[in-house]
Amino acid sequence: MGQGGHERTAPPAEGAANEAWDVLMLRALAVIVAEEHLRSRFLALTGYTPHDLVARAGRPDLRHAVADFLAGHEPDLRFVAARLGLEPRRLCAPC
Repeated sequence: MGQGGHERTAPPAEGAANEAWDVLMLRALAVIVAEEHLRSRFLALTGYTPHDLVARAGRPDLRHAVADFLAGHEPDLRFVAARLGLEPRRLCAPC
């Protein structure tokens, strides 16, 4: 299980698809951080601090936490997907 007691969502297969997923999770994180209601919920559920978000932005554990956060609450998934101009399924792993 990942931080916050959520089961970890696996990224898609290796290679280019994995890199694309990593970029999407970082873009999703940017939306989460920019929106107070999402940011406070994400921090509360994951146990990360604002400092952790900066220090760990490129680390797999944070990207997995973003995926788990989105998978755990469909309204948040839809909100983030809409902000990114994507179909919600694009933010789900595996795709």
